[in-house]
Amino acid sequence: MSNDSEQDTLHTFSRLAPFIQEYIYTHNWSELRPIQIEACRIIFDTDAHLLLAAGTASGKTEAAFLPVLTLLHEKPPNTIGALYISPIKALINDQFERLNSLLKEADIPVSHWHGDVSQSRKQILLKNPKGVLQITPESLESLLINKNTELSRLFKYLRFVIIDEIHSLMGSERGGQILCQLARLSKFIQNPPRRIGLSATLGDYSSAAQWLQAGTQRQVITSDIQGGQRKLHLAVEHFYVPNQPVENNNSVVSPYYKYIFNHTKSRNCLIFANNRAETESVIATLRQIAAAEGLPDIYHVHHGSISAKLRETAEEAMRDRTSPAVTAATVTLELGIDIGQLERVIQLEAPISVSSFLQRLGRSGRRGEPPEMRFVCAEAELSGEESLPEQIPWQLLQAIAIIQLYLEERWIEPIRPVQYPLSLLYHQTMSILAAMGELSATALAAQVLTLPPFSAISKDDFRQLLRYLIDINHIQQTEQGGLIIGLTGEKIVRSFQFYAVFADNREYKVRDDSMEIGSIIMPPPPGNQFTLAGRTWHVLDIEPKAKTIWVKQVEGIASISWRSGSSSDIHSKVLHRMRRVLFEDVSYSYLQNNAKERLKIARQLAQNAELDRVNILRLESKTCCIFPWMGTVAYRTLARLLKLCQDLEIRGISGVNPYFLILKLGKIKLTELDKKIVSLCEQEITVQDLVSPQEAPRLQKYDEFIPSTLLGKAFALDYLDLVELRRIINSW
Repeated sequence: MSNDSEQDTLHTFSRLAPFIQEYIYTHNWSELRPIQIEACRIIFDTDAHLLLAAGTASGKTEAAFLPVLTLLHEKPPNTIGALYISPIKALINDQFERLNSLLKEADIPVSHWHGDVSQSRKQILLKNPKGVLQITPESLESLLINKNTELSRLFKYLRFVIIDEIHSLMGSERGGQILCQLARLSKFIQNPPRRIGLSATLGDYSSAAQWLQAGTQRQVITSDIQGGQRKLHLAVEHFYVPNQPVENNNSVVSPYYKYIFNHTKSRNCLIFANNRAETESVIATLRQIAAAEGLPDIYHVHHGSISAKLRETAEEAMRDRTSPAVTAATVTLELGIDIGQLERVIQLEAPISVSSFLQRLGRSGRRGEPPEMRFVCAEAELSGEESLPEQIPWQLLQAIAIIQLYLEERWIEPIRPVQYPLSLLYHQTMSILAAMGELSATALAAQVLTLPPFSAISKDDFRQLLRYLIDINHIQQTEQGGLIIGLTGEKIVRSFQFYAVFADNREYKVRDDSMEIGSIIMPPPPGNQFTLAGRTWHVLDIEPKAKTIWVKQVEGIASISWRSGSSSDIHSKVLHRMRRVLFEDVSYSYLQNNAKERLKIARQLAQNAELDRVNILRLESKTCCIFPWMGTVAYRTLARLLKLCQDLEIRGISGVNPYFLILKLGKIKLTELDKKIVSLCEQEITVQDLVSPQEAPRLQKYDEFIPSTLLGKAFALDYLDLVELRRIINSW
């Protein structure tokens, strides 16, 4: 430890509460980390909000809590003093144990509040609201509605709000919900509390600071301590897999699965997949390979449709240092749940973003070891009859592009703000009415439209929504002219599912005797089999009213009961970098043999087709392919623009967003198409022109309760982007 860092540690250490000093001493901390020293300085010496951006396992949580707990110790408030908001229950449970250990000798209670916490524990907090409250957005919504008259008693002297994993919240309905909740809660707090945002992966600090500051006047100080240039162990490999799904023991000898098995064998590893079906498939197959080799079953699955008990079992197995464990997960293990020291992360296919790549990479390499991540890209076997765009290994290109964007530029996707969060608008309108009772339309508008996420919503838009909600009996007008929850709306609001702004899949519970395995959307008929939690289940019986499937475990591998795919947007910069990968004469050190050879073939194919010179290629006499090299939103906008233009006489549009578009042309010549598209982009067209009057895309949970005219407007503004499209087309 250098003299400067030793002095900084000693100075900061001396300012911490005695019980924290004792904790640091008894746990043999050799020094405070830079992020912890910086956070203490900002919390102790300023009155600003704080944005803590630092890598996974950098000590961010302690950086936030050490100074906050010190100040609560020095001047104990008579209500809850600090509110910690987490996107997932497991993260709260993890932090709850860590905080309890830290606060063992202090007179600062810590309470956690979510759907799995008993009512008796919640009553203890309600009777004596003190210390730190850890809560999910859904449980906080429940408090705002059901304890509205007690909010002042609970939160009057609240001093700090800590929001964890803010990169996963910004730009989402759930993040907007939190901003609404904090604004509503502020009316019951004597002095505006300071906010502390935590994140490991942020690309645009200014937008994150704006999000954290929303609805307040305090400045935000950003502490960006990434710990210098880290050594990374990266590898990318490629495999061809059979076109048809394999449901028998032949999958055991697949080189794809053999590779994954060999690189996770007898290790503590996480396997990340982009959808639940892949997690199930890979674990079921690895388990079968292990059984064939006489090796122990160390395999687990972790995603949103696995029961809480089995997810906790997987987490405990990963933390257990006495034996190896391999868990396949979706985004559920991207966030900062403590799962111990991993030896390696495996990524199936390319992650959707640089941000996701960094979150997943950061799960390994703790306690001084370099992070290690292996990408395994699979592609259907080529028959020789595929069209040009189908011969390009898009997932391999995307994996390389994402890695290069981080290695070369440390670039991470900026968050795209939502202008018209109409589902959230419905939710907060109904929530406020449920909490406060009868309000005039003017008073309700004043309560709702002043919430930070709704700055773009006009009074006319809101008036239109209220009229519609009255028409469908979600809101009722009283004889005095006030507004209350209507009979139909009452059924929505009084359901515990109302507290969440994300859609809840009404899945069937899967049970083996008394044990819950998880849930699936579409139950197979009795006598059939399916995979869940990486095991195969035979359907014994189905109870439709109870939405329960009774099963018994059997051997073998069955089909997967989920739709594949991801709904996340890919940024245009990723596509631009993918294009460069095809044409730059660069050998990437992390590519393994198969991946090197596949990239070589793809580059030769692209050069032969002159894709470096043109964006539109003829496939057949009246069929062409556009390689737009633009992100999901711009691609979606281009597809709609082409459909709008009757001059092009396009008879059919298909493709894979955002990689390529296939057009069936009418009379227009291929040589004229490029100029026509450029000309079309130069016309005075708005995004609303690209959405038909009858169109009302329902994409969020409560969109079914929104007037179709507002839905069309919201889709145009939030899901299309002519400015970005024109910028990219002009660079063709």
